[in-house]
Amino acid sequence: MKAIISLLLVLFSANQFDQEFCGAHNTAFKDGEQITMKVYYTTLGMYVGAGEAKFTTSLERFNGQPVYHCIGTGTSYSFFDNFYKVRDRYESYIDTATMLPVKFIRNVYEGGSTIYNNVSFNQKNKTAVSTNGLFKVTPCIQDVISAVYYARNINFSKYNPGDKIPFDMFLDDEIYHLYLRYEGKENIKTKYGKFRAIKFKPLLIKGSIFEGGEKMNVWVSDDPNHILLRAESPISVGSIKVDMMGYKNLRYPLSSLISVR
Repeated sequence: MKAIISLLLVLFSANQFDQEFCGAHNTAFKDGEQITMKVYYTTLGMYVGAGEAKFTTSLERFNGQPVYHCIGTGTSYSFFDNFYKVRDRYESYIDTATMLPVKFIRNVYEGGSTIYNNVSFNQKNKTAVSTNGLFKVTPCIQDVISAVYYARNINFSKYNPGDKIPFDMFLDDEIYHLYLRYEGKENIKTKYGKFRAIKFKPLLIKGSIFEGGEKMNVWVSDDPNHILLRAESPISVGSIKVDMMGYKNLRYPLSSLISVR
């Protein structure tokens, strides 16, 4: 799951990005969408299924306003539970008008450690109230789940390979200044099939598994859905690869699919 949500994952003027990242409209997904990913651990050239991640989206009301309730869950398979057990659940309530989060819940168990944090955002006042207190945040702050869905609405045709697309994210009561580096378009073969894809590199937050920096590669579908197709990155021991293995209720046909494996 960390591989996906770290997705949540040349600099332009601040004004340009304030406009793009403050007030975007969702054109990429719809109510009822479901995406299933499979996580592979690789070592010595071998791929071993390590777990699954699922993303679901529903249209709801929160404090009287319409929101997208987006949930990401991650579960390691029973064999890998012996080495690094994962039971993760991330939830984001995203304002449908601005694509900015109003609430974020992190409830995770990873390798013997448990983290719970419930965050309420006030985008107008630039504050976040978490389980641990009140924090000042930057304009148009994202959480790890809202950032994934926001990124799906980026118009990548505006950028050239090498361009950075920056954004700020609130996680563990801290603000991280991150970006996606657009790499261009290419065809990619995954465990599901062959796709036309958009490639970028997210700046990662350094943690217990990832080293941080631009070491992860991410591919999303080169069609209006912009669903995650693959993410791969080295980790402290070996590497991981995450592939899309199933989907339901996409907003558009998956026209980027060239052939099914």
